Amino acid sequence: MAEEIYFIKTNPTIAKINLYNKLCSEENAVLQYLDEDKKTSLEIIKAKVKDSVENLSPEELRSIFHWFQTEYDDKKTDPIACKEEIINQLFINGIDQFYQIPSTDTPSFNQIISDYQKHSQSILDYKFSADTLSPFLIYGIFFTGLINQSHGKENSQMLLMDFLKPDFTTLYSFAEEEFNSGSKNSGNEYLYGSESMLSVHFGELYDLTRYYKDPIIKLQD
Repeated sequence: MAEEIYFIKTNPTIAKINLYNKLCSEENAVLQYLDEDKKTSLEIIKAKVKDSVENLSPEELRSIFHWFQTEYDDKKTDPIACKEEIINQLFINGIDQFYQIPSTDTPSFNQIISDYQKHSQSILDYKFSADTLSPFLIYGIFFTGLINQSHGKENSQMLLMDFLKPDFTTLYSFAEEEFNSGSKNSGNEYLYGSESMLSVHFGELYDLTRYYKDPIIKLQD
């Protein structure tokens, strides 16, 4: 089953205080979510957080996510409120999960990433700069906009596509080329066969990161 993709901004200064103290005071709880040689793994995580939370590996950050998701998952609470509490507690500890791609859209999103990486030679794996992310998001706005146009669908992201097109003609040409090529492949029905809700994700991510300058983390859970 596909898993969610989280986009994360970090605050190393806050994490150095709040997350580090939480790791120290709740060691026994954290250990449950670590792999072999748990004590050593925890000490490595604490050292990295003390330096900069951005230094955590995907596996280490994923362990922290699982810890928070379990600790603040109140089965008696409304699921939406529970999810908001987990996001809030992560934020308090220097980890800003500012956007999430749901599991239903993850396969298509990852396919678009793969196609873009082949063209751009850029790697959008775990941690990257906002300057690296922005061209991909613009490409995604163009590509999903073309899918929606082919189905006669209009939404606010189409206006964004038209606004961006004059300044990013190379990216638009590549998106158009990829759309024309992929739409002829029957194996891509899951991506081309219906209106793409991914256009909303690309547009919202673009708005949330267009003026951001620090590193961004993409974590697939």
